[in-house]
Amino acid sequence: MRKQLLCITAFLLLAAGSFLLADGCWIRTKAVFAQLLLQHAWEETLETGEWTKAWPWADTWPVARLQMDRLGVDLIVLEGDHGEVLAFGPGHLPESSLPGSGGHCILAGHRDSSFRFLQDLQPGDLLSLQGADGRVHCFEMQSSQVSTAETLYLQQQDSAALTLITCYPFSALQPGTDLRYLVSAEKLVLPETTGLVPHKVNL
Repeated sequence: MRKQLLCITAFLLLAAGSFLLADGCWIRTKAVFAQLLLQHAWEETLETGEWTKAWPWADTWPVARLQMDRLGVDLIVLEGDHGEVLAFGPGHLPESSLPGSGGHCILAGHRDSSFRFLQDLQPGDLLSLQGADGRVHCFEMQSSQVSTAETLYLQQQDSAALTLITCYPFSALQPGTDLRYLVSAEKLVLPETTGLVPHKVNL
């Protein structure tokens, strides 16, 4: 009886482990496939000049492409900041200026996925942000700070600026932290281009 119970327990543990492994592989596979669809949708947006959804039932669409060469960052930015959007990549806060419009653009992302790289950014690092018109704008990181969600207030600016927001601390295991990590960057006055900016520019 005891031997039979051990066999059943071992089988259940093996089955549970197999399920978790398969589930983890499926999540990663889905994320990779989603990125391919987002890249395709962004390329179509640049070609047609119209917002293009990555899949027909999506309630969001690509609005920009964010890159940071030193850390190997290449992300498609989606419209909106709710959970369904941030599950696939960084999102653009609708209340802020659209990427490339010349105002204050605010992007949010998860600390354990798309915006994990924020903890490694340093003042002086360059980020490139491509808008839907194909033009690429270069921003230089100025500073970072930690704030509580309740006291977080981001003022609109007349000059072009970029703010990146994620939850904090990065190492926290529990979701729902009340702290936010902010990165502030200012636009560099450089000739605008339709090509991406892959390397730091020496001024």
